[in-house]
Amino acid sequence: MRTTKPIPEGVQSAVAELLAELHAKSGCEKIGLTCESFAVILCDVAAKYLPTGASQGEARTLLLTLRVEELALARACAAGNNSAWELFLIRYREKLYQSALRIAREDSAARDLADSLYAELYGTNTREGERVSKLASFTGRGSLEGWLRTVLAQEFVNRYRRTKRLVSLDEENEEGERFAAPEPEPVPSADARLESATDSALAALPDEDRLVLGAYYLDGRTLAEVARMLGVHESTISRKVDKLAKVLRKKIVAGMMQQGMSRRQAEEALEVDVRDLQVNIRRSLAQESGPPAFSGKKDASPFGQKIAPRAKS
Repeated sequence: MRTTKPIPEGVQSAVAELLAELHAKSGCEKIGLTCESFAVILCDVAAKYLPTGASQGEARTLLLTLRVEELALARACAAGNNSAWELFLIRYREKLYQSALRIAREDSAARDLADSLYAELYGTNTREGERVSKLASFTGRGSLEGWLRTVLAQEFVNRYRRTKRLVSLDEENEEGERFAAPEPEPVPSADARLESATDSALAALPDEDRLVLGAYYLDGRTLAEVARMLGVHESTISRKVDKLAKVLRKKIVAGMMQQGMSRRQAEEALEVDVRDLQVNIRRSLAQESGPPAFSGKKDASPFGQKIAPRAKS
């Protein structure tokens, strides 16, 4: 997936300097990825993460941290290279299934979950004449295996949300939800700057962080369930949730201050209006169209000061 950001001169210079080395290191020749094509990929990745005025040294540092072999493989698969796809299946088919099994906890459901992603990963659909593959969004900043776990977990969450929306009235009645009092509609925020700062802070999060917050705060999953989806220990997710809540709060306050509010005004706005941010949280954390299951309660916010922690398992 090409970025729309202009390519800084520093990035172009760094790519030109390192291209031969990174092309050889990535194994591009084995999967038919030319130097020119790989240079475009490297420029796009660097431009995505570096500011417009980035220097050649900054770009060089970033490029040398990329997992270029995995990046080349993913992008070659996204481009429809059959040799790359065969290599991808050899390396990751079993890992995909094992990750799906940890998430779904049942063999047939795990295979169905893993199999459902292959078409999206390979790119059987087209948009405006171009292949549409999830692998085109892999940037090589982390491991491809970890990225695939996040994609699987997100698909699992999406299925959960779709199922929640399609529950029959009889099932709701049996669960005591048929005549539950409706959640109140969110009211407009007292200050649009709070909405804007919140939206920006949430939208800027990496995919995995949005997944963690969405599953925990929107879907009401326990820390143990979220940890199982991502194949990590529960304590890792507990620390991540706590860190993200603190970081988000700081970024939202900073965003409001950039829009002309004092720190005191920003802190007071975030405290008073935290219940009015449901629309922004839905839009920024949900990874599919349609409203996810959202509790609407004050303690469902990832950055309010007075949040009562839920049980961990």
